[in-house]
Formats: sequence, structure tokens, C-alpha cells
Amino acid sequence: MWTRTVTRWRETAPLFARLFAQDLPLAAARAKVSCLNRFQGKSVFSIVLAAGWPIWPLLFVSIVAVALIIERLGTLRRAKVLPTGLLQRVLADYRQKGMTEPALIALEAHSPLGQVLAAGLRNVGSSREIMREAIEETGGVVAHRLERYLTTLGTIASISPLMGLFGTVVGMIEIFGSQAPTGGNPVQLAHGISVALYNTGFGLLIAIPSMFFWRHFRALVNGFVIDMQQQAVRLVEVLHGERPT
Repeated sequence: MWTRTVTRWRETAPLFARLFAQDLPLAAARAKVSCLNRFQGKSVFSIVLAAGWPIWPLLFVSIVAVALIIERLGTLRRAKVLPTGLLQRVLADYRQKGMTEPALIALEAHSPLGQVLAAGLRNVGSSREIMREAIEETGGVVAHRLERYLTTLGTIASISPLMGLFGTVVGMIEIFGSQAPTGGNPVQLAHGISVALYNTGFGLLIAIPSMFFWRHFRALVNGFVIDMQQQAVRLVEVLHGERPT
């Protein structure tokens, strides 16, 4: 009896091996296609619904962050803040025909650097100290305008992970709420996991680019302020005859 069993197993073992060799890759391929179809079939709206109500504040701050980044990218351009050759043109015009009030108004409206230079030219007949004080006052106003909205962008970069963490806590509460002595609710459990993970990921997705652009814009503003200070000092020294043009 034992001999017959061993003989039959030896005869059928290669057949089973061939069947598994053919079926396992096919099953794996089908599972892979099923997972891909399931992932591709999810729209953005379905992901938002799966993330639960905590995702809506994150969506709001993400829209605000994108709007601020686009606005600052258009405003903090070097050609717009520090036009090339503006100081040389201003000095040439001053030596040729002086600076009238309409010319100073046009210079102030030209660029932030023009506002700083116009402050110095308005006090050209005063002492060096008065010119520098006027330039410093105007420079502080200009620097404040250049830093506009950066505080809001930095706040979004800081609070977005915390908002995502809040969504994670809400999802964990739903997970524990789905457990009961008689058994858990698999639908509520899956929803709680979705809320926790989606909110965490979305919070980080908002915070990382917001922090990057906040630091980038801060570095740009600091560089612009230093360049404006240098050109303003040169203007004062040239007008007082302490430095050639």
C-alpha cells in the first residue's frame, strides 16, 4: 500500500509542479493588474471623500499656499525689484537736467529700488546724515512690502503637518470606534485608516513645498535689501562728491 502511494506521488508530482509553475505567475499578474486598475480608477474626488472631513481645511490652505507662491514668484523678480543700470541712469539724468518732482514720482513708481533712490534725491540739498536717514526709512518700508505674505506662507508650512496630524487622530478615533466586543466593523475600520493616512500624507505634501518656497523667498528678500543698501550708499557718496560716478 505504501509503495503504491509513493509511486503515485512520484508520477503526479511533476504534473503539480508544472501546474503551479503555470498558474502562480498568471495569478500574480492578475493580482498586479487588479491593483493597478483599482488605483487608477480612483479619482481625486474619491480620494478626498476617503480622507474625510479633516481634509477640507488642508485643501483650503493648499489653495492659499499655491496662490501666495505664484504671486511672490511674479513679484520678487530681480528685474522688477532691482532693474539693471537704474542707478547709473538716475545719476546721468540728475547731472544733465536735475530731478524734478514728476521725475521723482515716476522713479518711485518704477521699482522698489527707485523708491529708495528717490528718497535720497528728495533730500539732495541736505546733509549726508539726513539723506541716509530718509533712505533708511524708505528702505524699511520697501523691505516690509517685499516680505508681504511671507509670514502667511511660513505659517502654512508650519501648521500643515499639525493639521494632517489632527486628521490622523480623527482617523484613529474612528478605528477604535469600529471595535466592539462582538466584533469590528470592517468598513468603518478601513475608513478610519484612510482618514489617518490621507490626512498625514496631504499635510506633508503641503508643508514641504511651502517651507521650500518660504525659505527661498526670504533669501531673495534679504539679498535684495542688501543690494539696495549698497546702491543707496553709493548714491549718497556720489552726490556728496565722496566717490566718482
